[in-house]
Amino acid sequence: MTTLRIPLPIETVENPMKSSTTTWAAINTFAAVAVAAALFPFSALLTSAPAGAESATSGTAGSVASDHFSWKHEQDPAARASTPRVAPYIDITMDEPTLPEVARATGQKHFTLAFVLGSSAGCDPKWGGTIELTEPRIIGQIRQLRAMGGDVVIATGGALGPYLENVCGSSAALAEAYRKILDATGSNHLDVDVEAAIPANLVNQALATVQRERGTSVSYTLRVQGQDFGVDPFSVQILQSAARHNVDVLVNPMLMNFGYTGDWGEAMVSAAKATLRQMKNDVWPDKSDTELRRILGITPMIGRNDSGMTTTQAHARKLVSFARSHDIGFIGFWSVGRDNGRCPGGGVSPTCSGIAQSEYEFTNIFKAFAN
Repeated sequence: MTTLRIPLPIETVENPMKSSTTTWAAINTFAAVAVAAALFPFSALLTSAPAGAESATSGTAGSVASDHFSWKHEQDPAARASTPRVAPYIDITMDEPTLPEVARATGQKHFTLAFVLGSSAGCDPKWGGTIELTEPRIIGQIRQLRAMGGDVVIATGGALGPYLENVCGSSAALAEAYRKILDATGSNHLDVDVEAAIPANLVNQALATVQRERGTSVSYTLRVQGQDFGVDPFSVQILQSAARHNVDVLVNPMLMNFGYTGDWGEAMVSAAKATLRQMKNDVWPDKSDTELRRILGITPMIGRNDSGMTTTQAHARKLVSFARSHDIGFIGFWSVGRDNGRCPGGGVSPTCSGIAQSEYEFTNIFKAFAN
């Protein structure tokens, strides 16, 4: 039976979209829905806060001074920032590897920085929930990467909270938190990685505001339920909410840790195709197949996955072939810090892939999609 993963203190595994170890329980789909319904009823999650309502944390995000990055806000809603074709995830809270180091070694110059979370103060965005957005080590790397012609996507969410999307009590407060992230980093790309329940309408109202103001590119990175199903039901509802709020999004299914039969490479391709069908049938029926493919991304977990499968170099090449033949919009992977062969045959680790490979071999395979 297809399984869905929800954070519960039962078994310890390497989190698929976070480079530290956490606790998870694999439970069947029906149990997952029951738990989610009990804790976060879909009707509540998809209902916005009343107009004008503010929580105790509203407005705490504040604004940053312009001495970090200066850029012109995009006023034309028709002008959208272009999402990089390839931007692998890197846990920027870790000291190694650095962005310039990877760029020099591989020529890959676009990365997705993970993850900005809420802090102990609530609606106050920080790297990993604890590191200031303007941390010199991180900002210095971004500056060096830009000098090399690169750029960054900023990811919120992930497998460990607290999500900004949950602790910011209004769409206005969340939009201000997003502005603070973009101003501090000079980026105009946001990725919302959803591995927990979020108030979808509130989030999409905030994203719509920021996108209208700045032309920010927005992606949703979402859990896959199965190779023939696509993303899970709540993820579909998030996308439906985005469509209602006129948020232009890229849909990025996580091709990792889902139930499958047969060949793992074929299963990942099948899950991507199933996601495309969901986008057409359930979210954007008026978009053409070409339009839908261009707003589809894919993000596998390289090497050993938590649930027993292994994404090999051959699988990576298969995904690049699929991406090219279907002219999709984006490839990422989890994660750059794991893209080395330092622990062949080992367990799942945040610092190596668990398989035999050369340094940054997956980065070099996937970057070919951008050429």
